[in-house]
Amino acid sequence: MLLSLVCLAKPVLHGYFRSSCSWRVRIAFALKGIEYDQVPVNLIKDGGQQLTEQYKTLNPMQQVPAVEMDGITLSQSLAVIQYIDETRPGPRLLPADPKKRAQVRMISDLIASGIQPLQNLHVIQKIGADKVQWSQHFIDRGFQALEPILKQTAGKYCVGDEISMADICLVPQVYNAERFKVDVGQYPTIKRLNQTLLEIEAFKVSHPSCQPDTPADLRA
Repeated sequence: MLLSLVCLAKPVLHGYFRSSCSWRVRIAFALKGIEYDQVPVNLIKDGGQQLTEQYKTLNPMQQVPAVEMDGITLSQSLAVIQYIDETRPGPRLLPADPKKRAQVRMISDLIASGIQPLQNLHVIQKIGADKVQWSQHFIDRGFQALEPILKQTAGKYCVGDEISMADICLVPQVYNAERFKVDVGQYPTIKRLNQTLLEIEAFKVSHPSCQPDTPADLRA
């Protein structure tokens, strides 16, 4: 009975409107039709609210997101997405077919481990004045690997014709690429997939331009 009551409680997402990793989790919740509460963690204000001792108890890496759900606290967006997929009904975020599931994980890891960390806030703050060139270099390097992979795996979406965790990772990464003035037109498959996904309601409602903590000048 206690576990059932815990599972009935709304998940709480501690995140930041423009964080790729927070956006991934918002997309997953939206695709599954899960209601959740948001607690903003401003990565810039007060020197970075993620660096407080209070937040460190939620996520020892002092990054966003942290998700309180079913009586546990999870960090690392891919782990959160897979937990949501394994515990909630709705469209699958990882395919049933083992080969397609491996492809989804490969694409997701390429983005989440090979591209995004090299241009997240903590890193580019250390880079200083060269942050734009740095970010462009590593996004282009990642997209040069991702484009031929997606040419092989994509149908309507990243892997075949069903939305998956790979798509959840792709859209925030393209958003970051555009922020850093990367010419996404060089990557026609990535560009096509991103345009298709941005028409889907779950990707619209989770967009950084319409979150509770989005600054007024960045709102849609």
